Amino acid sequence: MKKLLYTSLFVFSLISFTAKAQYQPRNISKEDLKKAHKWVDKTYRSLSQDEKLGQLFIVALYTNKGEDYINQIRNIVVNDKIGGLILMQDDAAREINLVNEFQQKSKVPMMIGMDAEWGLFQRIATAHKFPWAMTLGAIQDKNLIYKMSSKIAEDCHRMGINWDFAPVVDVNTNPNNPIIGNRSFGSEVDNVISSALSYSNGLQDNTILAAIKHFPGHGDTSTDSHLDLPVVSHSLDRLNSVELAPFKALMDKGIGGVMVAHLYVPSLESGKGIPASVSKNIITGLLKDKLGYKGLIITDALNMGAVANKYKPGELDALAFKAGNDIMLFSQGVSEGKKLIQKSIDKGEISQSRVEESVKKILLTKYFLGLDKYSPKSPENINNDLNNESHKMLVQNLYANALTLLKDEQKLLPISGKQIYYVPLEEAPYQTFANQLGLNITIKKANEISTIPAGSIVIAGFHKDNSTAYKPYKISAESRKVLADLTKNQKVILNVFGSAYALKDIDISKVSTVLVSYENNDDSMAATADALNGKTKIWGKLPVLVNDQLKAGMGIEMLPVSAANMNSTVFTTSKQQ
Repeated sequence: MKKLLYTSLFVFSLISFTAKAQYQPRNISKEDLKKAHKWVDKTYRSLSQDEKLGQLFIVALYTNKGEDYINQIRNIVVNDKIGGLILMQDDAAREINLVNEFQQKSKVPMMIGMDAEWGLFQRIATAHKFPWAMTLGAIQDKNLIYKMSSKIAEDCHRMGINWDFAPVVDVNTNPNNPIIGNRSFGSEVDNVISSALSYSNGLQDNTILAAIKHFPGHGDTSTDSHLDLPVVSHSLDRLNSVELAPFKALMDKGIGGVMVAHLYVPSLESGKGIPASVSKNIITGLLKDKLGYKGLIITDALNMGAVANKYKPGELDALAFKAGNDIMLFSQGVSEGKKLIQKSIDKGEISQSRVEESVKKILLTKYFLGLDKYSPKSPENINNDLNNESHKMLVQNLYANALTLLKDEQKLLPISGKQIYYVPLEEAPYQTFANQLGLNITIKKANEISTIPAGSIVIAGFHKDNSTAYKPYKISAESRKVLADLTKNQKVILNVFGSAYALKDIDISKVSTVLVSYENNDDSMAATADALNGKTKIWGKLPVLVNDQLKAGMGIEMLPVSAANMNSTVFTTSKQQ
């Protein structure tokens, strides 16, 4: 009898832990929790085996690939009874109409996901762009990141999206990383954790699921996993202290999903060339058993070159499920994958209880996200709803708070009321910045700098292409020469409208003032011009180690003109824990 009691207590504690560790709304009552599990059990029992297996798959929906492609997806939704869709490019109204149609055809409402790290703009060009994670990493008041992801959650709800595959929690220790870079909060573990927690909470407090990615850590790679399989060859000690650290810190915070990367990590997987996304050692052994993660585990996109080139459609899905993933994202072979998973069950290689575990996790999450009942969305006015004044005000405030002043030796700031020359360099637009600076600005092209009177204050603007997060940050030899020439006779303010890594190979020893704006777009340029004119406070900190001189955490605080004149005490907002 005593033994039975201990067993019951153990089982109960296990169930309680599972419920807490998986995403659930804050302060949910015991009664509501009971209702949720009742719905899950009832729904699970109502599904055929084929329908249960269908819940494990998410496929991509594009609206820019033509009607034949959309018909293919329509057939997969109806015939394979899939668990969800990931929305890709590019027509918001068309996507809403299709999601409404497909949801009505689904016995269990589908989970609708999107990569919306910097908002829906990442996939929908008419939406408003939010800052990249690297920019957010410079912000000291992490509550602003919470506000941003809350707004992204609002936009997701407007589109019928339930899951934002964000935030990236990779620690970007490699400046040459071709695929993470701007998508990471930086090179410092603690900053990545606090920034990512704010981002995740902003989503999940507003009933949009988050997914921390890319487990076990994509920050120190030099290969793009969309093209080939990157290798992370660090020791176990290093992985524990850097790459794995954010995942370990965030996993018990109720974050709903972990996305597993297509990476080969020899310290964690002895099988040669086996990607983490299909590694039982990494997913079941480390993530589930050792770290105790109970939320949804989802693969990175299965169409990526790192894995798609090596397996037949369906094979990859079956391997990923065997390894411990709950959901196969961007599947290229749903029906084949289902058949191969069922074959493995029939052979005893996968237990039916393993299917039950994953499907019930998926169903419980759907219930918590309100998908036990589906309400269609209206496509009317969608573009304006995703891009309006409320977005612009929030975004400019984010850029203003990210601005990082690395030096101001000759006290050239603020510039308001002074005669300023402005030399735009590099390849991207600069006109918004020039217009916003004020009336005392004279623009000079790079080949006209000899006409600037000696001793003038000159802003040299490195305007880098902001069209995607993956553009190179390096500064041309021509721009470096112009900067060096300007420092001979002028008082120079260098403004970097691009990654802080752009300063890696720049000699700034003779530059009086260096300001990093992180990005080059209308919002960042307007925010920068206001700060240079003394209208807003500058207090961002470098989120990355750039070189031996420019280390993470550097940044000078500068009050706006009105506050400085009042000699008021400076209060800094503490980081969110």
